[in-house]
Amino acid sequence: MPKQTRTQARARRSARRAHADYTGGLYGSLLAASVVVGAGAHGPFPRLELALLLLATGVIFWLAHVHAQLFGARMAQRALDRGVVVEVCREEWPIVEAAVPPAVAVLVSPLLGLDAAGAAWLALAVALAGQVGWSTAAALRAGATRSQVILSDAVNLLLGLLIVALKLSLKE
Repeated sequence: MPKQTRTQARARRSARRAHADYTGGLYGSLLAASVVVGAGAHGPFPRLELALLLLATGVIFWLAHVHAQLFGARMAQRALDRGVVVEVCREEWPIVEAAVPPAVAVLVSPLLGLDAAGAAWLALAVALAGQVGWSTAAALRAGATRSQVILSDAVNLLLGLLIVALKLSLKE
């Protein structure tokens, strides 16, 4: 690859990182928490099925967001080509990334001696921790002050606790 092309590729990667959008990660974490609550509403859910449900839901919502971006706002702004499709897929990928830690938590829960209900609670806790983590990353990337980071995290924790309250209100 010629030097200028390599330099241009580095500049594009740097620009993507500088303009990273963590909305998908926040949304994906809240979605994962909701999947755990919904799956467990009718009793214990088999671990492998819950892990697959978390991952599949993340992928399906990722595809829905990619579709909405490509055929909504992006299509009106510029012609679709392979580069635009790849860019949108990459931008929305945090939705899927956010589903992975709760799914892994479900799969490793037997190693921690947890039953199916314990696995669900662990996955829910991991999803909420991820949500606050994505919130922190987004606020820091945006150049937020310490108090703004704390406020953003508090709002996201409150949203997560609303999901926990929903879980507690449903039969286990």
